[in-house]
Amino acid sequence: MKTLYILRHAKSSWEFDGLSDHDRPLNKRGRHDAPLMGHELASQNVKPELIISSPAVRALTTATLVGKELDYDADDIVVDTRVYGADKNVLLEVIQSTPAEVKQVMLVGHNEAISEFANMLSPEPVASLPTTGVVGIRFNCESWYDISKENAELLLHDFPKNHK
Repeated sequence: MKTLYILRHAKSSWEFDGLSDHDRPLNKRGRHDAPLMGHELASQNVKPELIISSPAVRALTTATLVGKELDYDADDIVVDTRVYGADKNVLLEVIQSTPAEVKQVMLVGHNEAISEFANMLSPEPVASLPTTGVVGIRFNCESWYDISKENAELLLHDFPKNHK
C-alpha cells in the first residue's frame, strides 16, 4: 500500500512588488492556515515518511509549517525543482521516482497542476484545491510506478475553511 498526500501551498503575499513569483512569502492567513492544516492532519495520524516540496518560498514554508505539526524535521524536506511550474504529468514522474520502501509521501506544490494531479489519481472528483487544501489517496500497490485511479481510495479532502 502507498499513501499520497497532495497539498497546495498556503496563501501567499503579493505585498512586495520587487519579488519574483518564486520568492513570494506566505501572508498572515497562510502562516495561520499551514499549522492549522498540519494539526488537523496530525489528529488523523498522518505520518509522511517523505515530504517533497517545490523550491518556491511559499511552498517550502508551507511544507515546513505543516511538517512541524507532523513531527517531520524541516531538514528532511526534499526540495524538487521539477515541482515548481510542473504539470500533472511531471508531478506523477516526481512521485514515481520515490523509493519503493517509502509508504507515505506528501507533495507540496502549486495550482492548477496540484489540483489536476489530485483529479488524475483520485477515484472521486476533487474540486480545485484552495490554498492549504489537501487530498489524501491510498493506492493498493507496492510500487509508486503502479499508482493510478484504478487502484486508489480517497482518504481525505480537507481545507482550512472546514476548521474555522
